Amino acid sequence: MLADPRVPRQPFDQFKYIPLSDTDRDTYLSFGAGTRERFESNNAAGFGTGSNGSQNYVISRNEFHADLRIANQIQAFVQFQADYAPWKTMLTPVDRDKLDLEQAFVVLTEPIGGGTLKLRAGRQQFAFDLQRFVSVRDGPNVRQSYDAGWADYENGPWRFITFYSLPVQVRDVTIFDDYSSVTKQTFGMARTEYKFSESLFIAGYYANFTQANAQFANASGDERRDIFDVHLNGKANHFDFDFEVMNQSGRIGIEPIEAWAVGALAGYTFADVNWSPRMGIQFDAASGDGNTKQNFGTFNPLFPNGYYFTLASYTGYANLIHIKPSLILTPTSSLKIMIAAAAQWRQTTADAVYTQPDIAVPKTAGRPGAYTGSYGQVRLDWTIDRATSFAVEAVHFKIGDALRNAGGHDSNYLGVEIKRGW
Repeated sequence: MLADPRVPRQPFDQFKYIPLSDTDRDTYLSFGAGTRERFESNNAAGFGTGSNGSQNYVISRNEFHADLRIANQIQAFVQFQADYAPWKTMLTPVDRDKLDLEQAFVVLTEPIGGGTLKLRAGRQQFAFDLQRFVSVRDGPNVRQSYDAGWADYENGPWRFITFYSLPVQVRDVTIFDDYSSVTKQTFGMARTEYKFSESLFIAGYYANFTQANAQFANASGDERRDIFDVHLNGKANHFDFDFEVMNQSGRIGIEPIEAWAVGALAGYTFADVNWSPRMGIQFDAASGDGNTKQNFGTFNPLFPNGYYFTLASYTGYANLIHIKPSLILTPTSSLKIMIAAAAQWRQTTADAVYTQPDIAVPKTAGRPGAYTGSYGQVRLDWTIDRATSFAVEAVHFKIGDALRNAGGHDSNYLGVEIKRGW
């Protein structure tokens, strides 16, 4: 759009489009940056079990990039990140990364056989569907990158994707020390997508995931999972829905794996009513390990989007049954308010309650009490201008007996966030 000189310019737009050719508008250099500042108050991280306790802190994500395009055929992209967590005392690997390479890849685009082939190699980010299981991990401070080779071919309603990747591990000892390793984790996929129409979409894929020295409540060891996933998404006549189901097999140590998960969202928008209310319902379930010694049953959520449930990310997508009705109001085109309440149970009491992404809460596996708890959630999103957005989210989680008997207590979360990019 900025290639058109008639388009009004905003501050710094001169750096977003720097033409490199007098004859080809698609050959240019672009620079960009973004920052996200979020204050979080959490009085019971991990439900207050173990050494977890109350915290008030800021997480700060800062990104800057350069993007070279040549004739709609070649792209070279590099992005750096500097992430900090002032006043946070209980740090996790996704909280802080002083200065590192977030993405650095090259893309080749070629028309072939009536369609378009794209080849991409290097450090990159990708996500699929609602990011239940494969995401860019936008909720925490440090996003998920992959050192990967990627190919996709799109022709009419069809799209075929395949890639092999080494997920990037965050180290944060010195600058530029993030790494990937074939002995730590690998993740590859072959995926097919089909668009019946602009409002109805289906996708399916086979993926393979490996991880060294995985730790679950009822098993540990080197992990290999063969994954089959089907996803269906659509909307019609103010009704929208999203459905995804995944099966996992393989081994952890010497134990065979048999695990599954299902996620579903549906809603109806009253478009002719003030504030266009959308009434929604969400259902999620994921298997836990029944401790039968025949198969290991704990579902691995892979690379989940934690705020698929809430920004507080109290529970993970493992050994879970989750039901959540919601109401979304849109007072203006730039303001959205969401109100929700949810209840959660364990799929089996033989397995633990899990926090994000798949960390077992101590002293919950094998203990009585299927009911995990319930929570209320309120979120406000305000798009201030083209480059700036603001959000507030509050969550209160009332725990069940299994967590209370493990030393946990009710939890409160408040997040206040502002993002700006150019």
